[in-house]
Amino acid sequence: MQSRSETLIDMEQMNISEYKHILVYAEVRDEKVSGISLELLGEATRLAAALGNNTEVWAAVLGVDGEKYSSELFRYGAQKVIVYSNSMLGVYRSDLYGEALTQLVNKYKPETVLIGATYAGSELAPTVAAKLKTGLAAHCNELRIDENKQFIQVVPAFGGKVLGDILTPGHRPQMATIKSGIMQKNEPCERTGVVEKFDCDLTSVGDKIQVLAVNKEQSTRRPLNESEIIIGGGFGVGSKEKWAQLEELASLLGGATGCTRPALDEGWTQGEHTMIGTSGVAVKPKVYINFGISGAAHHTCGIKDAGLIISVNKDACAPIFEVSDFKIVSEWEKIVPALIEKLK
Repeated sequence: MQSRSETLIDMEQMNISEYKHILVYAEVRDEKVSGISLELLGEATRLAAALGNNTEVWAAVLGVDGEKYSSELFRYGAQKVIVYSNSMLGVYRSDLYGEALTQLVNKYKPETVLIGATYAGSELAPTVAAKLKTGLAAHCNELRIDENKQFIQVVPAFGGKVLGDILTPGHRPQMATIKSGIMQKNEPCERTGVVEKFDCDLTSVGDKIQVLAVNKEQSTRRPLNESEIIIGGGFGVGSKEKWAQLEELASLLGGATGCTRPALDEGWTQGEHTMIGTSGVAVKPKVYINFGISGAAHHTCGIKDAGLIISVNKDACAPIFEVSDFKIVSEWEKIVPALIEKLK
């Protein structure tokens, strides 16, 4: 079911004709541009083509030495890279990054700002939107330009049963966050563009916040959005001890495990990067086998690009079967041990 609900943001009169082009916040993690930022450059390219009127795709890099990432951003579609380097941005802080990005947007006046819904991005985007007094559509699963050249941000609502179209007609910039795996990167190719350095003063809250240490967890786990085989589990799995069987099956198949929100909340798996769906990651495996998942839209929107979907659920009317290629009505405990034994 899809319905159109319009959220109109017009808190004060402004000249929206001054705003043009699409800006992607290029998040850098561990000396690399994040994958979601490159995906958003691809989406921005498609939106710019739909808008026409010589709309350009820009990327903004904040940090200590952002200029070194410009060539990669050009390869993935940026036409201009705006770099703000400041020693105060060596470690992410929402107050400093929020102030910097706000000042950058106020100067360059992009019509649209796209930010990846990462841990940092999900905090940074509303911080900047509040400072700019503009609207933000979070966790969009589709972006498009309609026949009137309006920017439409599609967001699931009511447990994913309704897809709401959100517009920001009276204020700029229009802002949206998007999870990794939903948008497509451009094919990288050698491109050139303009590198422009930005400068501003940062005051924020000063030394009231101090970063004492940064602890990074090392994981050998393959990212879900890079896995060709994924074993998914939901609340119907029943317990952390039983979840171990899914982990074993995934290991035997050379894949990874993914989960729904209830399974994560129960502590059967660790980290939101293991969750598939609107508030997790979107995946595109060749094969997705799932057990004990009811099939709420918040989850199924994250597997819409999977190649083959095999679902096991004891409820013959489970919504997951509506998006499945193969459907097995059974207790999952009758299936998984047999598969493990056969694979061994």
